[in-house]
Amino acid sequence: MEQTSAGPFPDLRADCARCFGLCCVALPFAASADFATDKAAGEPCANLREDFRCGIHAGLRGKGFTGCTVYDCFGAGQRVSQVTFGGQDWRTAPRDRARRMFDVFPVVRQLHELLWYLNEALTLRPARSLHADLRGMLAETERLTRGTPEELGELDVGAHRQRVNVLLLRTSELMRAGARRRKERRGADLMGARLKEADLRKANLRGAYLIAADLTGADLRGADLIGADLRAADLTDADLTGAFFLTQPQINAARGSAGTRLPGSVTRPGHWTAGF
Repeated sequence: MEQTSAGPFPDLRADCARCFGLCCVALPFAASADFATDKAAGEPCANLREDFRCGIHAGLRGKGFTGCTVYDCFGAGQRVSQVTFGGQDWRTAPRDRARRMFDVFPVVRQLHELLWYLNEALTLRPARSLHADLRGMLAETERLTRGTPEELGELDVGAHRQRVNVLLLRTSELMRAGARRRKERRGADLMGARLKEADLRKANLRGAYLIAADLTGADLRGADLIGADLRAADLTDADLTGAFFLTQPQINAARGSAGTRLPGSVTRPGHWTAGF
């Protein structure tokens, strides 16, 4: 994981020093372009050290673990480690409690991602007519994150996500008011698409597949990018000013340049200048 502490919503950003390496244990991965080896859920990564830090953090990309560098827990790791389980790490916990920790982590991660979107929505002036409803949903989501391990294990997070999404969709409509119909590209298959210098202002790109798309110099101002897959997408000199519901993991997975203009909610990844 490439830790990014700068920017808004600091409590929703990974703080690996306060986490017990949960993403390196709880989550599975398969040998692929993103991971050099297989690992089962609940099995510690071979690169995880005794101090819960990554032994190859500085060289993850070169050693075939690009997937680790684009992952972000939205601060769920430190919450589960320090709050939900009161600072007891999985190595010293009884086996059933450690298993519960691994089960709870992905649930809290989803809740923290929803908190990110709700917090961002509350900063968007065109959506101010929804701010009271958004604040209510934010408070409810925060309450859920404070649940006991048992409560979190039983939570239907998918149902809660659907309720949040209703408000996020309404937010998107207000943000993109006046956009032309042809910019409705929700869930579109745009893998490898040639979109160099494309006019995508206020486009609905929710859940769009933009893997390896050429977005060089594209105008994405005011676009809704929630859930868009930007893996290996070329954002060189693209303008994402005012793009919303864009997260750090999406940007980390893309390629860009010093000329790429980003919204204030995300930071420029170090590998954009160091070479992808």
